Amino acid sequence: MTYCVGLRLDGGLVFASDTRTNAGFDNIAVFRKMHVWEREGDRVLVILSAGNLAVTQSVISVLNEQMDAQKEHGGASLLTVETMYQAARVIGDAVRHVRQIDGPALEAANSSFAASFILGGQIHGEPPRLFQIYAEGNFIEATKDTPFFQIGEHKYGKPILDRVARPDMSIGDAAKLILLSFDSTLRSNLSVGMPIDLMIYQRDSLTVGEQRRIGPEDAYFKMLSKAWSEGLRNTFAHIDSYEGVVET
Repeated sequence: MTYCVGLRLDGGLVFASDTRTNAGFDNIAVFRKMHVWEREGDRVLVILSAGNLAVTQSVISVLNEQMDAQKEHGGASLLTVETMYQAARVIGDAVRHVRQIDGPALEAANSSFAASFILGGQIHGEPPRLFQIYAEGNFIEATKDTPFFQIGEHKYGKPILDRVARPDMSIGDAAKLILLSFDSTLRSNLSVGMPIDLMIYQRDSLTVGEQRRIGPEDAYFKMLSKAWSEGLRNTFAHIDSYEGVVET
């Protein structure tokens, strides 16, 4: 399984993805699910992927082949579109293309065409934008009311995002929030695993910002997890008990 998060802020974007891929309890591997393209001074695009690994890798390969072909023959690609909306359309078309090729064989084997993506970034001339792209190739865009998207095993990490995420929060607080969301997910679902890939993009920089891989021994993540657990226990202890229970 997978867990990926993208958060759009007034000051930029924060992305994170796990790296665990399961094909059974005894077949666990590490694969990167964060893909980054940059044309410095013009655009930065980030894609997070979840679902059937063969399907999502095929979509990414189609996008890379389009970029290579565009250099020689022209045409639309993630490096030539003029808006993030057009970039989302390119990815949606790539998803439909792979579905047309692999969908019938998957259906014949009683397997679903499982793929979803988060696209975020900035192209010169417009603000940073964030999209979620579905297996059908259609998509939605993040707003101030809903500034984040999750794909994969999202239910354990969603409550804290619902309570805390705001477009006007600092990028440092946003990175902390996303990592706490991962901490909750890692504790509750073994199909999501470290290391975590984290990327921070500063608005209008038009260059890749901080990228790092966070493993089990990462000092900050260990501190964060411990402090969050202790904080929850302390808060729970200081809330008045339910008075309807008669102690025996």
